[in-house]
Amino acid sequence: MENIGTVYLVGAGPGEPDLLTLRAARLIESASLIVHDGLVDRAILAMARPDAALVSVAKQRSRHTVPQEDINAMLVREALAGRDVVRLKGGDPFVFGRGGEEMEDCVAAGVPVQIVPGISAANGAAAAAGIPLTHRDAASIVSFVAGQCKGLKEQDWAGLAGKGRTLVIYMGVTTAPQIAEKLMADGLAPDMPVAVIENGARPQMRVLRGPLAALPDLVARENVVSPALIVIGEVTARADQALARFALEAAI
Repeated sequence: MENIGTVYLVGAGPGEPDLLTLRAARLIESASLIVHDGLVDRAILAMARPDAALVSVAKQRSRHTVPQEDINAMLVREALAGRDVVRLKGGDPFVFGRGGEEMEDCVAAGVPVQIVPGISAANGAAAAAGIPLTHRDAASIVSFVAGQCKGLKEQDWAGLAGKGRTLVIYMGVTTAPQIAEKLMADGLAPDMPVAVIENGARPQMRVLRGPLAALPDLVARENVVSPALIVIGEVTARADQALARFALEAAI
C-alpha cells in the first residue's frame, strides 16, 4: 500500500508570529507544502523553509480565487500522493475557517487529519484591544456570528446581544448598515456600545468605538477594511473607561 500523507489544519492565530502555538510554528518551519489563506501574515509565511511550496488560496468577498471544493480536492490529492500538507488558516481553523468541511472531505477519502488550534481572531483581537469578552459585571455570554452570510436578514440573532451579553461579528464591515438595522429591529438599544477592531493584534491595529446606531457611519467615515471584527456589548465601554483611567494615571 502506498504511503498517504497527513493534512494538518493549522491555526495561524490573529497575525503576529509570536502568537502561534509551538506546534504550529514547528509544522510551518518543517513543511514542504503549505496551503494558506490570505489572512495569514507574511511574517508567518516567512518562517517556512526556503524550498517549501507556498500555495495561496486567498478569498475575498464575492470573489473566491479558489472555490472551497477545489481546496478540499487539492488537500486530498496531495495527501494521497504521499505528501504531508499544512493547511494554514488565520485565527482558528474551526472558527469560521471552514476547517470542518476540509476535515470531512479528507476523512471521507481516507486521508489522516490532525487539527492544530490557533488563537481565534475574536480572542486575539479583543485581548489586544483590551476588551474582555466576558466580565463578571458586564457579560457572562459570548456569541460569534458571521456578518456576510447569505440571508443575513432572515437569520435569527434575537437575544445574542444585550445586557449581560457580548456579540462578536466576523466579516461584518461591508454589511455594517444591515447589521445595525437588524440588531436595533430586534430591540437592541441604539446607544449600545460598539467597538470595531481592524487588523487586531497586529502593529497597524485600530480600535474604533461608538454607539450601535452610528456603526455604519463609523465604518464608512474611518474607511475600515478587512480583517476587522465588530464587538457589541457593555464590555467595550468598560474597556474604554479602564484604558482611559490607566492613561490618566500614567500621565500624572
